[in-house]
Amino acid sequence: MRTLTLITLFAMTTPALAGDLTMDTTLGTTLVDVQAKLVEMGYEVRKAEMEDGEIEVYFIKDGKMGEAYVSPETGKITKLETK
Repeated sequence: MRTLTLITLFAMTTPALAGDLTMDTTLGTTLVDVQAKLVEMGYEVRKAEMEDGEIEVYFIKDGKMGEAYVSPETGKITKLETK
């Protein structure tokens, strides 16, 4: 019973880590919101700034680097690149 409880507890606390970013992902409308959402999803945010009217963020997850541009009006990703 204890093992089942631990497995259930672990599953309840880590669902966001399974999420991957897509063009349909909504991250938020401010720098702080975007960074917090990415961290919640298991990403390490390296840099975030406003550029050309959009939120630009650089991140790492599972050894893969990426860059996303987010619309401050909608909170959605407008451009996504992984390396």
